[in-house]
Amino acid sequence: MQKNDDAAGNPKTFVGAVSNAVCILRYLAHAPAPAGVAQIARATHVNTSTCFNILRTLAAEGLVDFDETGKTYGLAMGVLEFALPLLAADPVDLIRPVISDVSRGQDTLVALWKITAFERLVLIDRVVENRIVHIDMQLGTRLPSFIGAVGRCVAASRALGELELRRKFQELRWSQPPGFDQYAAEVRQANIDGYAFDLGNLYRAIDIVGAVVCDHSGAARFGLSAIGIAGMKSPDQLHEVGRSLRQAAERISLNLFGRKAAVVREAAAVV
Repeated sequence: MQKNDDAAGNPKTFVGAVSNAVCILRYLAHAPAPAGVAQIARATHVNTSTCFNILRTLAAEGLVDFDETGKTYGLAMGVLEFALPLLAADPVDLIRPVISDVSRGQDTLVALWKITAFERLVLIDRVVENRIVHIDMQLGTRLPSFIGAVGRCVAASRALGELELRRKFQELRWSQPPGFDQYAAEVRQANIDGYAFDLGNLYRAIDIVGAVVCDHSGAARFGLSAIGIAGMKSPDQLHEVGRSLRQAAERISLNLFGRKAAVVREAAAVV
């Protein structure tokens, strides 16, 4: 067994063989074709002998198929046993435990936004796990997709040129508008950090931290935001909230869309 510390510094233990098996299954789930042991071992950074033994075990359990002719492995129907109960589930029900963890750990309201094809953020869930002073927002609230903290992250995910980003910015209506240069700089920073801030711009006296959940193609599909009264958290605490939201978004992206954390783009790619 190996020891690992999570982002909050809490010691945890995990079983390396199980971690390797999950890594192999994830690789096979997204590989364009069945693959041999050596290829799978290289791609997953699992020792070849260990990889072979895990694949044999997974095959015996019906989770992977082995092609005798090509000596390759691919996913088998057995994985549906685990997936079927979730296929009809509401994504909100799957995401809620993750954002509840953030709310509990950071003492803040956490909102879940759906990013629509019509360039809107729609509030579909929000949780407050602890008894704290907080503001609230009505489910169904709609906002432009480029506004606020989540909006800065949406803009970062699009990697827009300056003219297009400026056009989007000019369409937005804020309580206390940032200048375009400030907004563009914050979009660039969101691309680096994986989270962004809106400190009194969208709503006066309200601090918002945001991150986005991206699908396998890199498109932003959901937004996560922590919303609180201005000044209740220090700048360092706000960054801690941001990191928690980013980690939650990456976890949701991986579990819903099979997407690992994206490689950070050059800041110049955004503007």
